[in-house]
Amino acid sequence: MSYFCRPNVTIMNIKLVIFDFDGTMADTRDNIVRVMQQVMCSLGLSVAEEERCAATIGLPLKDCFRDIYPWMTDAEAENCAETYRRIFFANAKDLVPQLFPNVRETIDYLHSRHIKMAIASSRTSASLHGFIREMQLQDRVVMVVGSDEVTHHKPDPEPVNVILSAMGFTAEETMVVGDMPVDILMGKAAGSHTCAVTYGNASAEELKAAGTEFLIDDMAELASLL
Repeated sequence: MSYFCRPNVTIMNIKLVIFDFDGTMADTRDNIVRVMQQVMCSLGLSVAEEERCAATIGLPLKDCFRDIYPWMTDAEAENCAETYRRIFFANAKDLVPQLFPNVRETIDYLHSRHIKMAIASSRTSASLHGFIREMQLQDRVVMVVGSDEVTHHKPDPEPVNVILSAMGFTAEETMVVGDMPVDILMGKAAGSHTCAVTYGNASAEELKAAGTEFLIDDMAELASLL
């Protein structure tokens, strides 16, 4: 059952929804963990377990590896990130994830209501655009901001602010939807409404602690909020 921090509230003036991608729109956990572990093997690092790798999802790649290996220098962490990108793009056709249940239907519904949609992700923009094309969502998602297009990453509000500035919306007209505390903290820092999903990579308790305004178990429930 979903937990609403503001029960029985419908947000009437939302004109823009900014989605996270990994763990929110698409089930990418297994692919991310698999490539991370391949990086570890190829670089001779001790291979972290699945749960440890998954706990870093949502961070920029370099920070993922530095979180697992705190002793790493900046150059070593960047080498891990570059190795990840090389392995990922070499196998991109086999790594296209599936959308979570009711994501496509919810996106279609929001589109029918003339609500604009964007993505703010810790992925690079190249992989995001590739996935959007493969999933045939390019006529629904009007803007994508990847980690390579901002200076300050989640939980900093810069990704949201870049989208707001480009699209001409205010934070009060915007809902940020994500599965990790960094998504919620980013949205809150920008002054937008926030909604967390429980089926991704963080627990409901972690998302509540981050201060999410709404917490839903199924993307279809987003429609009832808007």
